[in-house]
Amino acid sequence: MIRLILAEDQTMLLDAFEALLQLEDDIRIVGRATDGREALALIREHRPDVVLTDIEMPHVTGIELAEKILQESLPSRVMIVTTFGRSGYLRRALQAGVRGYMLKDAPITQLAAAIRKVAAGGRAIAPDLAEAVWDALPDPLSERERAMLRLAEAGRTNREIAEELSLSSGTVRNYFSEIVQKLDARNRIEAGRIARANGWL
Repeated sequence: MIRLILAEDQTMLLDAFEALLQLEDDIRIVGRATDGREALALIREHRPDVVLTDIEMPHVTGIELAEKILQESLPSRVMIVTTFGRSGYLRRALQAGVRGYMLKDAPITQLAAAIRKVAAGGRAIAPDLAEAVWDALPDPLSERERAMLRLAEAGRTNREIAEELSLSSGTVRNYFSEIVQKLDARNRIEAGRIARANGWL
């Protein structure tokens, strides 16, 4: 029996995944979460075989969740199901130790087969994305730079970002200057758009 935890911030999708996957004889759902922090607590408690998660999750993203599982040497394998078919996201996910990467428009039979493959120690990647990962541009951003762009996208000022990340306002300005230069952008808003379009954010 494959023990599974579901993590999805859209309740309707979470309910749909649960209803459909419960029909599989060899899959048992042992927990469900609507944000990454809640998912991590459930993973620590239940130590499931597979965690099915979205990329964009409140508090802790799906990729960050995979990184934490790796850091804590938890036995659970992570599988991402997302609408983001960009190769940059896939490359970042694989670097974080994700074992499966499927798109939300995949048939449930394909998703269940992918869960079984990941639970058995294999990899399951959406066929149309498998080749694209090799063509992806390398991610030029550090985790700190990524966090800063996310905060900027949320409308935070330099002063608020400095407080949030325990930095000086001058350091924040320097970081943004470097990010803009790295991404060949005109300003931090355009830098955020470029990063998101490439799957780096």
